[in-house]
Amino acid sequence: MAEIILITGGSRSGKSAYAQKMAEALPGPRAYLATSPVIDGEMAERVRKHREARLASDWETIEETDDLAGAIRRAGACRVFLVDCLTLWVNNLLYEAEKRRDVFTEEAMAGRCGELIDACGAFPGTVIFVTNELGMGIIPDNEPARRFRDCAGRCNQIMAEAAGTVTLVVSGLPLLLKSGGKAVG
Repeated sequence: MAEIILITGGSRSGKSAYAQKMAEALPGPRAYLATSPVIDGEMAERVRKHREARLASDWETIEETDDLAGAIRRAGACRVFLVDCLTLWVNNLLYEAEKRRDVFTEEAMAGRCGELIDACGAFPGTVIFVTNELGMGIIPDNEPARRFRDCAGRCNQIMAEAAGTVTLVVSGLPLLLKSGGKAVG
């Protein structure tokens, strides 16, 4: 089974840079799984900058918005797999359900996380997941935003449970929350 690492924190906290440095310290080959759809020019520019930041370290870039488990299963020779980020994955799953006029629930989220963890079970290396910590804000004022918060929170809890290491990044500084499968504290 893969070593699962979860890196969480607020938006622009430095979690992605921290995760990338962690991944680059491990023996490769490495794959970077980007979950963000490119929806406009500004996002395209962000993607370009992220790719440039990985050029010197010989990363394979995989763009996958919803089938993360399948992407991990198809990882081939990779030994380090960085998924950035779970929060956008949750958003993508909610969006796809909405397009089908379906409601994506916390139970559905738990099922997708289970599939993801199962895929990690067959991966022979390290999988690093990046996610946003959303539970420190106010309760959203509308049902779709609350559903997003609830699904993202459920995802984060399930993935943190499965992870051997969990780190919270605040202002670029890592705070170890779980190590060796046990809470630090």
